[in-house]
Amino acid sequence: MQNKFLYFAGGVRPSPPMLAAENLTLWQATDVDYRGLVAANLSSAPSGTIILFHGNGGTALDRTFYLEPLMELGFRVILAEYPKYGGRPGNVGEKPFVADGQESVQLAYQQFGEPIYLLGESLGCGITAAVASKTSVPIAGIILITPWDTLAAVAKSLFPFLPVTMLLTDKYDSIENLKSFKKKISVIGAERDEILPISHATNLYNSLPENKKRMWIIKGAGHNDWPFFANSSFWKEITGFVKVDNN
Repeated sequence: MQNKFLYFAGGVRPSPPMLAAENLTLWQATDVDYRGLVAANLSSAPSGTIILFHGNGGTALDRTFYLEPLMELGFRVILAEYPKYGGRPGNVGEKPFVADGQESVQLAYQQFGEPIYLLGESLGCGITAAVASKTSVPIAGIILITPWDTLAAVAKSLFPFLPVTMLLTDKYDSIENLKSFKKKISVIGAERDEILPISHATNLYNSLPENKKRMWIIKGAGHNDWPFFANSSFWKEITGFVKVDNN
């Protein structure tokens, strides 16, 4: 039940024509695997590298809308892909996803150096928080879009009649995972989020250290349509808050 609720794995490995259509290339690719997608014309990135962990629906190839606004602000963007998504081998679950995320962060650090930022979307926020709590790579800042506080809290709100804490094998406790994070965190909630009510984002935000956080609420937006409400000023604000020259 948990995996059906959390993970919508699938999709094929992006083919050369699919990548060419989006001006992308596979990142850290081998004959049987790859770790994510990057712009084919990788240039200098004076603002650093953002590693993006997407939500549970779709694949990294569906998140190309992040590229233009973030690259215009001087960031290199890695659209990280999960095991079992986008044609990758492996298994779904918190442990394999977080371990895979740690490896991707380490490889990005070795390849590109500092600063490294993490951006999570929905399920990806839980992965981002867990990776940040475990990695030895210095993370310069975090951006969380439509996050939850803990998976157990979300499950309780959806299934109040079930002993969900006993049934869950994955925890994704972002409150616990971020309690010791020392850099800045941007939290973005969607006012009309029908999947993850904004109270979960607010609870997470309230748990963070006072001088290291800022929250934006996208008025009128839902869980999946918030990108239509995000203009250049929005992207500049949420990234500007976490940039190293502001930490």
